[in-house]
Amino acid sequence: MEINKKDFRPAKQHAVITTGETIKMLRELKGWTQEKLAGHCGISATNISLLENDRLEIGKKRALQIAKAFDVHPAIIMFPEYESGEIKKAA
Repeated sequence: MEINKKDFRPAKQHAVITTGETIKMLRELKGWTQEKLAGHCGISATNISLLENDRLEIGKKRALQIAKAFDVHPAIIMFPEYESGEIKKAA
């Protein structure tokens, strides 16, 4: 069977990333534990875990604290579906 590239079109990106997934991804890309992130942002490791598992709302204050720890704009944390390209740059 011969494959002709003209018969195909590029797939569209449909992945949705949550705030919790973004936090976890940034943390892991930095090589940090939840405890280390907690130390950098002043949010307890328990709450970091809850945020990463989308069991706790982020809120403006927490988003600012986490963004500052990662040295990124808070929009990357609060609106990851719009800022996914910036997440990779931040790591």
